[in-house]
Amino acid sequence: MTKRYAGQPAIQDLNFEVGQGEIMGFLGPNGAGKTTTMRILASFMPATSGRATIAGFDVFEQSLQARAHLGYMPENVPLYNDMRVTNTLTIVRGLKGFHTAA
Repeated sequence: MTKRYAGQPAIQDLNFEVGQGEIMGFLGPNGAGKTTTMRILASFMPATSGRATIAGFDVFEQSLQARAHLGYMPENVPLYNDMRVTNTLTIVRGLKGFHTAA
């Protein structure tokens, strides 16, 4: 998968796989393409070339199904800045349909 901005590659020929049940994190310096990659996987923007799938679902042609298998919280969360992490996770968990037994 490749993403270019004004001809400049933000990510180029990226290829990776994460197995079921695995947790993956991106580490790297600013400008390495971490946010761009996650925005593509979360269906926020298209790749310039290549394709991305999550659990076998194309992130653009089947975005709802693909996103149901992705947990992603961007650096700037669109919630209240003074909300505790546990409260934020509880809200996101509920939105994703995960409920704990009482």
